[in-house]
Amino acid sequence: MLYLFTDLDRTLLPNGNQTESPASRSIFAKLAARPDVILTYVSGRSRELIQKAIDEFGIPEPDYAVGDVGTSIYNIGPDGWQMMTEWHHHINQGWSDPVDRIARKMSDVDILSLQEPEKQSRFKLSYYVDQNLVAEGERLVLLRLAELGVKTAIICSYDETAGIGFVDILPPNATKLHAVRFLMEYLHAGVNQTVYCGDSGNDLPVLTSDIQSVLVANAEEHVIKQAVDGAREKNCSDSLYIAAGVWGLNGNYSAGIIEGVAHFDSTLRQWLVKEVTKSV
Repeated sequence: MLYLFTDLDRTLLPNGNQTESPASRSIFAKLAARPDVILTYVSGRSRELIQKAIDEFGIPEPDYAVGDVGTSIYNIGPDGWQMMTEWHHHINQGWSDPVDRIARKMSDVDILSLQEPEKQSRFKLSYYVDQNLVAEGERLVLLRLAELGVKTAIICSYDETAGIGFVDILPPNATKLHAVRFLMEYLHAGVNQTVYCGDSGNDLPVLTSDIQSVLVANAEEHVIKQAVDGAREKNCSDSLYIAAGVWGLNGNYSAGIIEGVAHFDSTLRQWLVKEVTKSV
């Protein structure tokens, strides 16, 4: 059994500046349709925006979805999308709904702009920042959180296509990594059965962990460097694979996912080679 977790924007979705291998998304769909593959999308998007991506790009309906940068988890079956309330109970411990108080404390940080109301939640406070000021935004947020004495996780990333950065303030145990580990335990998935795919800063907690992870070829150079350095520091370099292009695929987006799965899962490698050979 393969438990496949993948980010959406600029990982599975070809909405970055680089080109997509024409056959790769259809091969990914065949991979996801296999009975021995459990698919989970892990995204900064809300449930509604995840569904919009599924409809817009024609990607497969997943078995599970992690949304809102790790603060929501859905089980998707015959009855539709079901919120996993046990995850909310878990991340609520010690959180005590400080979102409004944190927002007031951040109100005078001029370089931060609150994202739209639909992108906020009980467990997530999200800001836009100029992509060249992400580090400064993170520094200022840390200073104010220290003054409040609130324990949080801060996740920073940016969209090179739009030229904008993001700063997300979450419960300390609610990052993508925490959510993936929670689902792995729920599904009884071992690290050798699990592959995670990503491209950006909010994927780094997983990319630098002991979970088998794939960084798609279209990832930004600074993310590649942070992932490589972080994995090395944690003695997890063997768990990180950087896609570069194989078998006529360019390694971008879903092509990188296919390449990474083949690298980590020897039982699927031969099948994937045959599928690529037929399609390219």
